[in-house]
Amino acid sequence: MPRPLGELEDAVMTRVWKWNRPVTVREVLEDLQQERSIAYTTVMTVLDNLHQKGWVRREAEGRAYRYEAVSTRAAYAAALMNDAWSQSDNPAAALVAFFGMMSEEQRLALQDAVRIVQGPSAENPDSTTRDGGR
Repeated sequence: MPRPLGELEDAVMTRVWKWNRPVTVREVLEDLQQERSIAYTTVMTVLDNLHQKGWVRREAEGRAYRYEAVSTRAAYAAALMNDAWSQSDNPAAALVAFFGMMSEEQRLALQDAVRIVQGPSAENPDSTTRDGGR
């Protein structure tokens, strides 16, 4: 499980994930500067650290690099949730507490996700025969 991203790492990765294409340090810098004062070298260091940690891949372009996400924000969030859940001494109780914190919109998204994971045969239990589909 990857450790959680730091605040600045998350700000940088948010842009990489949102843009969903290879990005330069300059592009990330210019977008971040709309929110905070930050140096080019700081953004370059953060992207280099993210590369070393395996969050982004990079490809040389002239004297600079273009960086691209290795996985999605959804995969990152899922890994964080899985890690937190696996550390519980009572996983069922942790899930009940988690579900209790969800908004109605989140509960609907969860129901949709369960349907997707279960696949079409779960939606139509009569689609197989009683002898296991033989």
